[in-house]
Amino acid sequence: MKKTIFFLIFVLLSISVLLAGCGNQEPENSEMKMIVNVNGQDFTATLAKNSAVDALVQMMGNGPVTLQLSDYAGFEKVGSLGQSLPASNSQTTTHAGDIVLYQGNQIVMFYGSNSWSYTRLGHIDDLTGWEEALGSGDVTVTLSMEN
Repeated sequence: MKKTIFFLIFVLLSISVLLAGCGNQEPENSEMKMIVNVNGQDFTATLAKNSAVDALVQMMGNGPVTLQLSDYAGFEKVGSLGQSLPASNSQTTTHAGDIVLYQGNQIVMFYGSNSWSYTRLGHIDDLTGWEEALGSGDVTVTLSMEN
């Protein structure tokens, strides 16, 4: 009888320990999404996993981040973030839809391709209308977290 009681207590404790680890945690492979609004048109971007993105997400936690981006070299838009983020630059070949950090405080959004040393921040999920939205000249871009 005592063995049965001890066995039942052991089983109940084991189950409670297992259930304690099943809280409201995000799966480790979950992707963070960001809304990129370009002159009033929304695009969704999947964010990279690095300390620069963590800092950017923290900035967006205080409200949307609005940037003025200017055309550079006919393949990218670039603008000041207004503060520095932790950089982890590596030689990168970018493609349309890539969003990167340059010199720690510049956001660059590509509608063409380039090779340089950047910190990856994310990539636009669906490029339909991306190049047209960026257009020529300056654009206003607002970054916010997807709900």
